[in-house]
Amino acid sequence: MNVGTPQAWPSSLSFTHTSEFTENGPEGLRFRISPALLNVFLPHRKGVLEDFLNRPRPCREGCIAAGAVHSLALRPDGTVWATGSNAYGQLGNGSTTSSSSPIQVTGLNGVVAVAAGGYHSLALRSDGTVWAWGANDSGQLGDGTTTRRALPVQVPGLGGIVAVVAAGSYYASVDHHSLALRSDGTVWAWGSNATGQLGDGTTTRRTLPVQVQGLSEVVALAASYKHTLAVKSNGTLWAWGSNVNYQLGDGTSTNRLTPIPVPGVSGIVAVATGNTHSLALRSDGTVWNWGWLFSVQKVELSSYASIQPTPVPVPGLTGVVSLAAGTGHSLALRSDGTLWTWGSNSHGQLGTGNRHGLANPTKISGPSGLVAVTAGDFHSLAVRYDGTLWAWGSNVNGQRGDGNTNSQTSPVQLPGLNALVAASTGAYHALVQNADGTLSAWGDNTYGQLGTGTTSSCSTPVQVPGVTSVGSVAAGGYHSLALLYDGTVRAWGNNYHGQLGNGTMNDSAVPVQVSGLNGVVAVAAGNEHSLAVRYDGTVWTWGRNYDGQLGQGTTTSSTAPVQVPGLSGIVAVAAGERYSLALHYDGTLWAWGGNAQGQLGDGSTTQRTLPVQLMGLSDIVAVDAGMSHTLAVRSDGTLWAWGLNRVGELGIGTTGIRTAPVQVTGLSGVVSVSAGTELSLAVRYDGTLWAWGNNADGALGNGTLFNSFVPMQVSVLSGVQSVSAGTSSRAGHSFALAVHSDGTASAWGANSDGQLGNGGPTTYATTPVRSLLY
Repeated sequence: MNVGTPQAWPSSLSFTHTSEFTENGPEGLRFRISPALLNVFLPHRKGVLEDFLNRPRPCREGCIAAGAVHSLALRPDGTVWATGSNAYGQLGNGSTTSSSSPIQVTGLNGVVAVAAGGYHSLALRSDGTVWAWGANDSGQLGDGTTTRRALPVQVPGLGGIVAVVAAGSYYASVDHHSLALRSDGTVWAWGSNATGQLGDGTTTRRTLPVQVQGLSEVVALAASYKHTLAVKSNGTLWAWGSNVNYQLGDGTSTNRLTPIPVPGVSGIVAVATGNTHSLALRSDGTVWNWGWLFSVQKVELSSYASIQPTPVPVPGLTGVVSLAAGTGHSLALRSDGTLWTWGSNSHGQLGTGNRHGLANPTKISGPSGLVAVTAGDFHSLAVRYDGTLWAWGSNVNGQRGDGNTNSQTSPVQLPGLNALVAASTGAYHALVQNADGTLSAWGDNTYGQLGTGTTSSCSTPVQVPGVTSVGSVAAGGYHSLALLYDGTVRAWGNNYHGQLGNGTMNDSAVPVQVSGLNGVVAVAAGNEHSLAVRYDGTVWTWGRNYDGQLGQGTTTSSTAPVQVPGLSGIVAVAAGERYSLALHYDGTLWAWGGNAQGQLGDGSTTQRTLPVQLMGLSDIVAVDAGMSHTLAVRSDGTLWAWGLNRVGELGIGTTGIRTAPVQVTGLSGVVSVSAGTELSLAVRYDGTLWAWGNNADGALGNGTLFNSFVPMQVSVLSGVQSVSAGTSSRAGHSFALAVHSDGTASAWGANSDGQLGNGGPTTYATTPVRSLLY
């Protein structure tokens, strides 16, 4: 069109603005565009149109998907992007190289929905075809084989598909299956069928799609690795597969090979499945659940559940429009754009700011205006109305897609700390004693172990309020101790077994005084128990005692300090995961508690509920207890070790447990040691630091991830005064903290909860972080 000359407007534009000039022409009424229309109105309308066309599109059903350790996102242009583990080719780019940044799935376009199973992926194209890639051990790709595919392949024989579901679990290597919903309301399934999860009346694995028997008019599907749910157009709910945990909701624990109606619920519009529990959304916005339901969490990897054999309403939830479920956690999106979560939280997958599980729904902290959610085994994803994608929970394999790696293989100096005198590390948190007698803490705070009055974790040091005149510190697995100048002890954090020693079993996010104890000169904290030495050389213990670690001759726990019988003249103590050590002033060592790995060093693997003397080793001047191995320094500067030796943590060049002390290879002049989880550290008189054992997260500090069976120098560090190794209950999640003679500190290794203290990205994000998948 020649702008500014008489032209006929196409009727399709429906333009009704009256210009200043009109005239009749051969094609009818014509407009002569005024300068105002030309220079102002049209450019403005063009901008409005472009903004409209480029606006963030609302996320459609199936636009995001989370598997066990990988994630998928469908972008508005119909392409699929993936991040996380790629060990089975589940990222679909033709390789098996994992990625923490999004990569495009090769050769796929026109996609309208995606689904992620344990280790495989599905995509639904606009033409109704289904494409699959990744693990295929159970035939879950549906291509007639059990061959893994690193690139998408079409599932044969399927057309007119309107929805897909991929099922699997981090914990299962072969129990994976897939489902497709056709436009005619029938359901088709393939893959593992050991518990009848394909619904074809058999337990026979299928490498090609088969129709689910007796089911039609289906409008929604969900599946875990062993059971499946379907919603029919009349709002009824149907279930089949494993029922060991009552997840089918029929009041029994009997597996079902074909669909059965779930009684007691109606008006169902959506469903979600965890490994052992199920969720249903009713048309009135209420949520119902059943199966193995989370009840309470003691500490990490230790929680309780209750069985609910039939559907019951989830309390306090209304206005829900969407559901998602992971291995043991649940998500509910309300119509106001807020997200509510509950269940297991071992990796921060609830997004509530810590890693404490919840029995009842809690609103997450983070972005509002959410429009879609999905849950992987240990991570969660959500899309906001503006098209941004947010992720939280585990990032061990890069499944959050934020481009970060979360371990530090070489030491980094911690900012803002320059007057330290001592440090202690727990499972995922750290404490440091400042020269002025105050304390700083950082890392995991799920149980209040940072002592800040909250349960929000922190990746940089914060001062512990209300505690001054500190003489020494000890970090247990999930609790903390501080010995004050006046000989009293303060404790805070997890108290499930009474390890705070205040006569209760209530957690405390602020320091509380240990009852009835004074004149204390040394303290130690184990995973769930505590020890103290008084000025008179007696030893006092409290907390968990299941393995006899309190040294009382029983296995009865105690919420207040009790004296260990038969011990006197003790000058130092150490606490392992389930055992205890006491160093006598004459250089002899006494041990008691769990001994399954020979960590007591008495030549046996027999549990001891009373102290026994370590024979064959004398002149000991320093000792430390790891999770299941022990280190001791003799007065001649030699280092000795015993106990668990799975990855070389004893430093003797081989593996295999040792029930009696053996000398660590090639080290002399040792002045200080620390034993962590499969990790050992030693400081020599010259200020050099040596490390050996598990290096899965870079805890050896040598810039690699290779384990070492013998001591290796951490070459980038010098002037080291003391060192502490973390005691995570997860092998390979170790970290280390070193205090230098100039009062500064360095940290390295795993950073799951910010325990490195440098403010860097964490493996477990307990609040939503921006993902790059969108």
